[in-house]
Amino acid sequence: MGRVETNHYPASEVPKVLRGNIDASALVKVVVEEEAPIRRLTLEQLTSMIEKARHGRTPVTTEEAVARVRELRDEWDV
Repeated sequence: MGRVETNHYPASEVPKVLRGNIDASALVKVVVEEEAPIRRLTLEQLTSMIEKARHGRTPVTTEEAVARVRELRDEWDV
């Protein structure tokens, strides 16, 4: 991913749509960064990821979950 940074750049050289309400006579810092490409997953890949995540998990009953939450909450009630 690329990044370009320029300091003390004349705001008048920045397109109005990007400049917003900055005065054209001001100096600005311009930073342009390339975005990471969007990773597209197939249904099979997504299903596989979900199954892998579920595999390492131990089931928790509602009572166990409530007890954990209460324990964490009670830590702050000192």
